[in-house]
Amino acid sequence: MSDLITMDDLSNSEIVEILDTATRLLPVAKGEIYAPLLAGKVLGNLFFENSTRTRMSFESAMKRLGGEVINLSSIGSSVSKGETLYDTMQMVQGYSDIAVIRHPNQGAAQYSADAVDIPVLNAGDGAGNHPTQTILDLFTIRQSHGTLEDLNVVLVGDLRYGRTTHSLSHALMRFGAKLTLISPKGLRMPEEIVSDLTAAGGDVSESEDMAGAISDADVIYMTRIQKERFPDEDEYIKVAGIYKMTASDLSGAKGSMIVMHPLPRVDEIDPSVDATKHAAYFDQAFNGVPTRMALLCRSLDVKVPKKVK
Repeated sequence: MSDLITMDDLSNSEIVEILDTATRLLPVAKGEIYAPLLAGKVLGNLFFENSTRTRMSFESAMKRLGGEVINLSSIGSSVSKGETLYDTMQMVQGYSDIAVIRHPNQGAAQYSADAVDIPVLNAGDGAGNHPTQTILDLFTIRQSHGTLEDLNVVLVGDLRYGRTTHSLSHALMRFGAKLTLISPKGLRMPEEIVSDLTAAGGDVSESEDMAGAISDADVIYMTRIQKERFPDEDEYIKVAGIYKMTASDLSGAKGSMIVMHPLPRVDEIDPSVDATKHAAYFDQAFNGVPTRMALLCRSLDVKVPKKVK
C-alpha cells in the first residue's frame, strides 16, 4: 500500500503505468462496464476545503469500482468542536481502507499519512501540492497529443498560490517540456520552484504577456486568481481579471493546441472558448474519474487486468 503526497512519490515509469491503467479503466469510468475491483473497500473522503470535481470524482471512481465512500468535512463533524487532525485520522483509519484529504494547511497531507497505517492521497494541501490533479492533467495532455515528451506548455494566472501549477510544472519538466510561466509580478511562480526546475535542466521562461505565448503553445493551462489565498483583499483586487481568454485570441493557435483549466473558472476563460476545438477543460474534469480509479487501485495494491471487462 502506498501514499501519494507529492509527485516526487512517483517515478516517470510509475506515472506512465498509472496513465496506462487509467486508459484501460475509461470504459468503467464512463459506466459502459462494471468492474467491481474495489468491492468491500471503503474510501474516507476528508475535505476541509470546498471541492466539487476532486471530491465527486473520487467518489465516482470508488463507487464505479464497487467500493463504498464515507465523507467528512469540517462542517458537521467533530472538527468543528476542536478535534485535532491527528485524532480525526485515527478515527478515519478505523472506518476506511484508504483516505483522501484536502486541507488548507500546507503539509497536512504528509502529517495525516504519518499518523495512520492506511494509504493517504493528497487532494490538495493549501498552496502546496495537488498530485492527483497533476495525474489527470498529464492524462489529458497525453490523450490529446499522444505523448508527454517535449511539449511547449504555457501556465497562466495565479502561479504563486496555484498548487495545481506547482505540481504540474515539476512533472512536465521531468518529461522534457518547455515551460512558459505567465503571471503578474505579484503572482509569479515561487522562486524556489523556478530554481528547482532550472537546476534540474528545465527550459523555463517567465513573462506577463499571454497573447505573445499563444502561437507556439501545445498546451495553455489557465488558472483563476484565487481570492481565498490572499491575505489582503486589496492585493487581490489589483490582479483580479488580469488575464481573460476569448475565442478570438486563439485565431493564431496551433490546430492541436488545447486549453486546460483545473476549474472552477471565474472570468479568465470566456464561454466563447467552449465551442472551439481547443477547449479541453471539461474533458479534463471527467478525466479525474479514470485517473483516480487507477490511483485508488495502485494504493490498495489491486491489480487492474490488461483487459477490463
